[in-house]
Amino acid sequence: MGTVTDYLAGLKAPKRQVLEHIVGIARELAPGVEEGTSYGMPALLLKGKGLLSVLETKKHLALYPYSGKVLAHVAEDLEGFSWSPGTLRFSADNPVPDALVRRILELRLAELGE
Repeated sequence: MGTVTDYLAGLKAPKRQVLEHIVGIARELAPGVEEGTSYGMPALLLKGKGLLSVLETKKHLALYPYSGKVLAHVAEDLEGFSWSPGTLRFSADNPVPDALVRRILELRLAELGE
């Protein structure tokens, strides 16, 4: 077990499944990720740097790509979601499509030199 796995295990369905699915995509794209923390959040780390964090908040679910540039690159695909440069907000009823999650992660991996 690790920080991300432990965090997700404490959430209730269906939110847990949505966030676990995103983490699964990240693990598929970056099989060498490790669990840890970054900016006080449970995170997937690649070579010690934050790749991704997913969290449940009171009002929404959130994806943090640990970059202020990645989401701006996919802004045209974020219609229907609330977002800021470092956070993508969504719900279990309106999850982020897999193709968009992959694109966000691929951009972040490119930033990390992977």
